Amino acid sequence: MQELSFSYRAKQEIIERINSRDKADACLMGVLLCATHLGTDELSVLTENAMLRDFFVLNVNRILECDDGVTVGEIQRRGSAVLYDLSITRPQDRLFILDYFQLDESRGMSKEDLPKEKYYPYVVGGIFLACGSVNNPEKKYHMEFVMPTLELCNSLGLLLIDNYGIIPKHVERKHYQIVYIKDSENIIDILTMMGAQMSSLEIMNVKMMKDVKNKINRSMNCDNANIDKALGAAERQITDIELIDSTMGLDNLPDNLREIAKVRYENIDYTLKELGAALDPPISRSGANHRMQKIAEIAESIRKEKAKRLD
Repeated sequence: MQELSFSYRAKQEIIERINSRDKADACLMGVLLCATHLGTDELSVLTENAMLRDFFVLNVNRILECDDGVTVGEIQRRGSAVLYDLSITRPQDRLFILDYFQLDESRGMSKEDLPKEKYYPYVVGGIFLACGSVNNPEKKYHMEFVMPTLELCNSLGLLLIDNYGIIPKHVERKHYQIVYIKDSENIIDILTMMGAQMSSLEIMNVKMMKDVKNKINRSMNCDNANIDKALGAAERQITDIELIDSTMGLDNLPDNLREIAKVRYENIDYTLKELGAALDPPISRSGANHRMQKIAEIAESIRKEKAKRLD
């Protein structure tokens, strides 16, 4: 059995949480706003979602007080899911539904057209059911609504901004008007608002795991950079020690410098702290660093002396 997509599961949650006539009406209004055809001559919705098909049929028939208000056609597409064509075929039924929701071909979504504010989430949920999608958060954060008109696109954007502080973006793609959201927090908020709380929690969990992985990666990168830096410094110190040994000889160094030079030469992987701890008596990291700087200065003076002789 094919695993359900993240988007399908979010839509399933939205439908399953509708538990009253008023909520169902608000959701159905959102679906109708994005209908493929919305008018007195034709009123139809196209969808691949079987749950939306059943929701639409059930609630249109409830409003019309009949059991045959919707004709369900199936369009079988090659290599793809069945597309359901949900049509209200009787003219008087179309007029009744349009009047019931105070809708017309303009697809108006002003405050006067909408139900009470507490039902806005179900209107948005219906729009999402009809023309929305949300990506699997494991891949990327992206939610979009493919709207039939620019006016409806703007109306949805203003509703989200004014009532929920969610600021979506807009783009035109192949003659469709797209409202989209890429910010993970806004996607979480809108899913929660529409009733898809489990989907919201899933994004939160994915986001938390990604944040933890990023922190671990940053820490590892930092540690690796520090290791590389320390090894680079140790290699330069070994070069200095070998130069001193081959010229003036390590035995001619002061006792404290000769001791740390020998320990360094035998332990290239030691940090300065470990280098200091290996001495007798042990010294601090800053003390070890000070002695290694003295060795570097001696080596540098030898190099300059050699350069003078060459000139």
